[in-house]
Amino acid sequence: MRDLLVVCPQQRDVNAIRSAGLEEQFRVRYAGSDLDLIDEFDPVSFLAEWERAPADGVIGTKDQSALLAALLAQRRGLPGPTPEALIACQHKPTSRELQREAAPEATPDFAILDSRVPLRLPFFVKPVVGRLSQNAHRIDDPADLVRLHEIDRYTRRYADIAALAGADPASVHGFLAEELLTGQEVTLEGYVHGGRVTTIGVTDSVKYPGTLSFERFEYPSRLSADRQAELADIGDRVLPALGFEGGFFNIEFFVPETGQASIIEVNGRIASQFAPLVQRLHGRSTYDALFELACGDDPAWKTGLPGGVGVSYCLRVFEDAFVEAVPESEEGLEILVKPGLRLSEQGVNDAQSYRLAIFYGFGETREEAVEGCRARARGLNFQLQAPVRAR
Repeated sequence: MRDLLVVCPQQRDVNAIRSAGLEEQFRVRYAGSDLDLIDEFDPVSFLAEWERAPADGVIGTKDQSALLAALLAQRRGLPGPTPEALIACQHKPTSRELQREAAPEATPDFAILDSRVPLRLPFFVKPVVGRLSQNAHRIDDPADLVRLHEIDRYTRRYADIAALAGADPASVHGFLAEELLTGQEVTLEGYVHGGRVTTIGVTDSVKYPGTLSFERFEYPSRLSADRQAELADIGDRVLPALGFEGGFFNIEFFVPETGQASIIEVNGRIASQFAPLVQRLHGRSTYDALFELACGDDPAWKTGLPGGVGVSYCLRVFEDAFVEAVPESEEGLEILVKPGLRLSEQGVNDAQSYRLAIFYGFGETREEAVEGCRARARGLNFQLQAPVRAR
């Protein structure tokens, strides 16, 4: 039985690993805690602590934990993406430069944001290193730029970890400006093994109307087979250009009704939120494939077309509030807030909303799966002290 280290796991990882039966196939060790739940973290001490633990493979499923896992694997001579490849994905200016070389038709115009307005208005800005659309904004007027501020704790911690991979800590600060894109947002997920890119599938991203906040993710995508093949071709070119090998990736795209798809970003990690959808509809977990990759093996993913539709639903509100009580914990329900604090004092949120919970629904049709999720959302008893407005 092989040993597998899971670096700084989130509870979602533990649930997915157990659901896939992987603790019966591997000796799984959970190294450290979810970085989003702790304030102080020393990556040097962490790597030293786990450098000698039994391991045939190492994984991390968030940007920072994936980079830590890559550093640990590299030091121990284990398989997996290199830290340099992960930084090439995570540092958006570097990633855009490499995307432009490999797939110029799919790479939007971009520029580092400085004292000038670098692109024609309107444009979009996001942190050079960031996550989950935090502090990402549409800019319609130069005055809008004054509201920008970095996510200090996240950025500082990322700088400390990236420095261990040889990156300049100063380079992770600041913002990237990009041309405004439109179209259906989707995510292509897959992995790279032996230089070959394998696509798992494409998932649609659906926002709350009139906002930039995601309501749900639907698998499989509504896109035609030809459109999905176009996205896979872009992935086939971009991942090698980023130097990415031996791990899972996901690429977010804008896909207009007509014309060229455009890359939003490339993530050098598994799409953990989609794992229950894939497992239910394909009968195999992406975590199973991730464990195989981490040990240097080919997952040989061949599952055919999914049966039915799965939805990952995110319940949000759009105004701050004090959390008085939350629903009882139950299987398949991730409660993202705790009583006794305001929403703005907890959780990982985007610029417009506050996440309360994530859960999953399935149906023979898309409409059945979505309505089932909305009905469950209406039944969740979050007690929030006004003002609060749910969507």
